[in-house]
Amino acid sequence: QLQLVESGGGLVQPGGSLRLSCAASGFTFFRSAIGWFRQAPGKEREGVSCISISGGTADYADSVKGRFTISRDNIRKMVYLQMTSLKPEDTAVYYCAAAIDCASGFELSQYDSWGQGTQVTVSS
Repeated sequence: QLQLVESGGGLVQPGGSLRLSCAASGFTFFRSAIGWFRQAPGKEREGVSCISISGGTADYADSVKGRFTISRDNIRKMVYLQMTSLKPEDTAVYYCAAAIDCASGFELSQYDSWGQGTQVTVSS
């Protein structure tokens, strides 16, 4: 069974950068696309990015295109989300989750093995 654990969140000033990590355990990592989601207080969980099994394809929400970059290291079973030019509206708990592929976009029901989340706060 796949287990995912997020880390790397914290407090950062507007315009700053953070790199989130998603550590996987379990063989099914190699058969899973991995998505990053976020949930701000009082708002619904929304998709941020998804990376294919091979790492060759990535999708991004319009709100983060050009600022966030997703990557994966299949040897270390890690997925990363490099976030730059952070804005206060990026403040949220960030989660990683697994899917068969990224074709469904960010449909929550297509993802499972959710991690516990890591808090990102963008504030001066």
